[in-house]
Amino acid sequence: MTLRLIVLISIAVAIPMRLSAQPVAIASDQDRTVTAAANTQPHDFRTDDVAGPSARGPVANDGAAVDEQPAAAPPTPEHTGIRALFYNVVEDITKLPALQNAYIAAIGGGLALAAHPADPTLNAKLGGHWDTFFAPGKYIGGTAEQVAMSLGVFAFGRLMDEPKVSHLGNDLLQAQIISEFLIEPLKLATQRLRPYQTGHCGLNCSFPSGHASVTFADATVIERHLGWKYSAIGYAIAAYVATSRLHDNDHFFSDVVFGAATGTIAGRTVVHHASDYWAFTPTPLPGGGVAILVSRTTVAHP
Repeated sequence: MTLRLIVLISIAVAIPMRLSAQPVAIASDQDRTVTAAANTQPHDFRTDDVAGPSARGPVANDGAAVDEQPAAAPPTPEHTGIRALFYNVVEDITKLPALQNAYIAAIGGGLALAAHPADPTLNAKLGGHWDTFFAPGKYIGGTAEQVAMSLGVFAFGRLMDEPKVSHLGNDLLQAQIISEFLIEPLKLATQRLRPYQTGHCGLNCSFPSGHASVTFADATVIERHLGWKYSAIGYAIAAYVATSRLHDNDHFFSDVVFGAATGTIAGRTVVHHASDYWAFTPTPLPGGGVAILVSRTTVAHP
């Protein structure tokens, strides 16, 4: 029974991250609804509503051909030092109000609401089982440990003159900063007590889970730098950390579900990636009505 619960929890916290890669566009007229997929071939239509160059790399519109290839890794910036880190954090904050981030937040909120009925009982079912297995979770997802890991990646890249590695470390640090930037105001605003608390939670509130957020942020950064194949272990660790927070009675189920969504938003925001750039173009249909055509741009690499 406990193993089945762990599997279900892992699936639940991973859903916001999986659904974040599914942009949807719809179109309608008076009599019908038309769905326009991202790989629609706009042979008879053109649009100027495309993304401009990114600060971290030139942008080229490849049309439908982009959808036939896996998304390229983000371009390595010229500077990956500490100064670039703080400059990029400010830039990333301005990119948080994005439509796809709103989708992820809505999905995460809906899943957290769906998980809420299990909050009073789920922790008790997990507690007392696999104590040794879950013991490292609170350390793996801790702020100090996560920052140390990211600094290690960053320092290795700088010392070994590997810009791609230092870029990865830089983005991991940025994701952790953005994660905290999102999490702490939500904790203060909701003032939700942790399962073991009574009275007031002060600055140590429950919703959403910071451990879940930061580990899913890291996993999302790894996925966007290296692809799904290499990020699988990152998402497995993130799901493990989220489940350990329930086992240790530090969070409710809905806390870690929404924390996973928040971390996914942080990870997506800091990595300027081809799939960030989408253009939605209203186009008249033959015989009347309007369709929404969707085009995607990609970062050009030398």
